[in-house]
Amino acid sequence: MHIATTASTAPARHGAPTASPSRWLDPESWRTHGIPLLRDPRALIKRLYDLHQPVARTAVVGVLDRSERPVASASFGFGEGRTDGWRCRNLILANLRLIVPDDLRRTTPTHTTVLVIHRAGTREWEADDGRWMWGLHDACVLHGLRCGAVAVVSQDGWQLIADGRSGRTPALRPGRGGGPGGSRPIRAAGIAPARPATELPQVRYLPETGPTPLVRPSAS
Repeated sequence: MHIATTASTAPARHGAPTASPSRWLDPESWRTHGIPLLRDPRALIKRLYDLHQPVARTAVVGVLDRSERPVASASFGFGEGRTDGWRCRNLILANLRLIVPDDLRRTTPTHTTVLVIHRAGTREWEADDGRWMWGLHDACVLHGLRCGAVAVVSQDGWQLIADGRSGRTPALRPGRGGGPGGSRPIRAAGIAPARPATELPQVRYLPETGPTPLVRPSAS
């Protein structure tokens, strides 16, 4: 069984929070965790973007199989203001539990989780990204999944944190701000057990090939 551990105890560096450095990771610390590199990050980020149509201040968590095919994903808003590592972890974990069974009974995880943060401004790394990185790593430990890459998508394109790879598309379209009236967060269920419609306002299945069908439950 996986035991929850503190993701990092490294001292805070420039731009790091001073109160809780253990709930924060910088790119240098992130690389020490041996996060697997994505073979085709642009294709994956674009597929999740096309599926969820996120606005600023929206995160998308995706679950990948061994061939890096996304089998489930969820999008959720995280509002304005400074984030906290525990809050980031709890948001990610709550959505993972809705879309994919845990791998806690396996000696080796069969699925990898990636996180894509959408925000206005720049795609360059910021201190809040370090809290999301810690949150993703800790959520994966608690759910028995392999921790994968973290990416940022902004109006100037996308970038993988601590990886260096980036591109101009996908990018947030101008005027797609977050908050009330923005895009509606969805949960894309691929291999998760069926859940009441009230828990899944919209469900999108992720087939291996072809267009993605949309299934709308009778209640929302």
